Amino acid sequence: MKNLLSKLRRDESGATAIEYGLIAALISVALITGAGALGGSLNDTFTNLGTTLDNNQPATE
Repeated sequence: MKNLLSKLRRDESGATAIEYGLIAALISVALITGAGALGGSLNDTFTNLGTTLDNNQPATE
């Protein structure tokens, strides 16, 4: 029993898996945040482009 408890205390594979999980979660949050910011920026850019094109079209008769 003493050997088993000693072995469990030295085993770090579970801690390593948790660390990898936390790293993956942080990367996911960063990617989602970046994609949201990029999407908003692209939306603004295309809205401005569309407005500019609408304002510069020749008048139709």
